[in-house]
Amino acid sequence: MAPVSSTNGDPTIESHRPNVTSPRPDSPNHMARALELARQALGLSSPNPAVGALIVNSDGTVVGEGFTQEPGGLHAEAVALAQAGLAARGAMMYTSLEPCAHAGRTPPCARAIVEAGLSNVVVAVLDPNPEVNGRGVDMVREAGIDVRVGDGRAEADEHYQSYYKHVRTGEPLLIAKYAMTLDGKIATKTGDSRWVSSAASRRRVHERRAQVDAILTAPGTVAVDDPQLTARDAEGMPLLRQPMRVIADSRGRTPLTARLFREPGRTLVATAGDEYHLPFKDLGGSVSVVSLPDEHNRVDLKALLRHLGEAGVMQVFTEVGEVLLGSIFDDGLPDQAMVFIAPKVVGGAQALGPVAGTGVDRIGNAPALSHVRIDRIEGDVLIEGAFRWWDGAEGQARGV
Repeated sequence: MAPVSSTNGDPTIESHRPNVTSPRPDSPNHMARALELARQALGLSSPNPAVGALIVNSDGTVVGEGFTQEPGGLHAEAVALAQAGLAARGAMMYTSLEPCAHAGRTPPCARAIVEAGLSNVVVAVLDPNPEVNGRGVDMVREAGIDVRVGDGRAEADEHYQSYYKHVRTGEPLLIAKYAMTLDGKIATKTGDSRWVSSAASRRRVHERRAQVDAILTAPGTVAVDDPQLTARDAEGMPLLRQPMRVIADSRGRTPLTARLFREPGRTLVATAGDEYHLPFKDLGGSVSVVSLPDEHNRVDLKALLRHLGEAGVMQVFTEVGEVLLGSIFDDGLPDQAMVFIAPKVVGGAQALGPVAGTGVDRIGNAPALSHVRIDRIEGDVLIEGAFRWWDGAEGQARGV
């Protein structure tokens, strides 16, 4: 799961130029800082990995740091080298992911590191991309620069879960997010659901929205709640960069008056047939429609994830009701969970729970979380964890 700050401050995704800092006198963990920078690129850099890098000179002063910019922009290492300038010569770089060794929209970062004359490079994890996967480290080492791999590996593996999955499968990481009461309800028997979780928990959700590439919802949720599905700051203002809104709408039932169609950013409506496209054609260029039917003439959720992956989406966040979330679980699609539990008891046999669908027949078959993290947020309890854990580069011990 993508690491989340333990505070409830504003998202930092809009701060694209980090300040150069001096280390504290207690020998700070420079790789931890590199990963902190990398988190600032979440939601910004996709489909490129969110990388952070910093350069430290011989007296311990940080002379350059940066994180991956939008596609086509500079990579983290290039940003840090540009800030450091001539001070990079003989200095040490810490980077959260192996420098790229191939030319894409930008030149290889490994070559830039060599040309800058760094003396040492510390890498958290190798890049599983087949075009890299050890080649970047080899290129730097062959130039006589000392390279160490593995510092901060556990934290980096967690940070790169969405990138690892996208590289291995071409699909985005799916995060099943929902809020429920202590007795497992998402609404009362009358359907009232505002608000299950606290204001502080909702702020945390907006922090996470700023880090993902897409938010998945359903026409029923849109009709009942009329959500904006935007990432907003503490004052409720939309951030400059917005995740794509994705509506799994088999029959084209989403109300055309829904607020989300008027919000900044892009919206994708996935239907089960071209005949359901017409109502959405007049909503403007920010709204697109695609047909992805399954054998039951419903939206094929697996095909939808593949479609999003091909579009460069690496993380999807759910904002759905119990029916679609049940289908998501029945299809075995969630990679992670983000569950808010409010200290309230609703009761009522007719009150809804968060996950419908077919479900499992035995407790032993229920998907279980690993890598669990528990946090308290203003009375609520947040539980996060992984249903599946994606491995990093094959042969990751190489050269350590």
